[in-house]
Amino acid sequence: MTRTREDRVREGGKAEATKEYVSEHPVVRMHPETGRKALYINIGHTVRFKDMTEVESAPLLNFLFEHQTKPEFTCRFNWRVGSLAFWDNRCTIHNPVNDYHGFRRVMHRVTLAGDRPR
Repeated sequence: MTRTREDRVREGGKAEATKEYVSEHPVVRMHPETGRKALYINIGHTVRFKDMTEVESAPLLNFLFEHQTKPEFTCRFNWRVGSLAFWDNRCTIHNPVNDYHGFRRVMHRVTLAGDRPR
């Protein structure tokens, strides 16, 4: 189970939950097996570019966030009983759509050890 910072704050407001975690990654990374380049940004976690403020970064980040979710770059999975889906997070963005009202979404996540983005 993964939890956001907001989840941790809600669960008790402990000092650990309010820490700001900083991580630096390349904006474009190369897939180690295919050699293809992919955007390595995420609307939920990427806030700015190195050496730029959030305000300076916002226009370009917003353009890239919109670009990566264009229909021609997406795969819409139609769930059925017994369906199984998996993707490679090194070149794919998981962008779920909440269109299953009245149904419970059950997921089991497996995370494999991998390489460092480059």
